[in-house]
Order: sequence, then C-alpha cells, then structure tokens
Amino acid sequence: MTGVIRHRGDYTWEGVERLAYKQEPGSHFKDVTRQVLSAGSPGLFAELRYFEGAPGGHSTLERHGHAHLVVIGRGAGHCLVGAEVRAVAALDAVVVPPLAWHQFRATGDEPLGFFCVVASARDRPQLPSAADLEALASDPAVKAFIRV
Repeated sequence: MTGVIRHRGDYTWEGVERLAYKQEPGSHFKDVTRQVLSAGSPGLFAELRYFEGAPGGHSTLERHGHAHLVVIGRGAGHCLVGAEVRAVAALDAVVVPPLAWHQFRATGDEPLGFFCVVASARDRPQLPSAADLEALASDPAVKAFIRV
C-alpha cells in the first residue's frame, strides 16, 4: 500500500484487515486485535501497526532483541516495561528497550488502542520461561500486573 491510508473513524483504516493479535502457539493474550497500516509498502525501514485491547484485554508478555516505540492512541491502561508498571493514556509514548519484558493492559472501561513502530527486519518475540516468570514475580507490583 502506498499513499494515504484513510481512517474510517472507528479505529479501522480502509484496505487494512483487522486481524487476531498473534498467531503463534503459546502466545497468551486476551481480546486484542492487530492492524498493519504499512503492509505492502516497499522500502520502508519500519512497520506501523495499531493494536487494540478490549476492556480487560492484554497483550502477550514478551521480549525481543529489537527496540520499539508505542504511542497510545485511545483509552487508558497500564504497561509493564522491564520491571516497572506505569499508567498510560492517550498520546503517551512508551519506549521499549531491547530485551525488556513488556505487556500492555486495558484497565479502564474503554478499549486501549496503541500504535507500535518497529523495524521492518526484526527478531521474533521471546516468551517467558518458568525462571523468567519467577524472577518477574519477585516484585509484588509486577506479579500483580502480569497475565500469562
């Protein structure tokens, strides 16, 4: 796709398919969809995606070798980045460093929608092992936040 990608006004875009968040087995998430706004745009160094979690929904707890930038586009919620849980709301920006555990949750009464920018060429997400979960759970705030 090239040129203008028209927003329909309902957090969808013309010609962009709304997909299930993940296809990989073992990815634990709840009520999240994904739209790739830059699909089919040759030569771009990055990919722009829009994710939306329904109220109570959450993304997968994961990490990977690449950094990415997330901008909250709608609603409010919380995110884990590394060992810190923070509240997020519309137009907040979140930088996820390489190999930082991260997860986003829609904790309010409305969906949490966020744009994610990642390199077009990137590694696959890593899911936490039992040892990783034990280490994360050593912090009570992180333990209370994460969903797997």
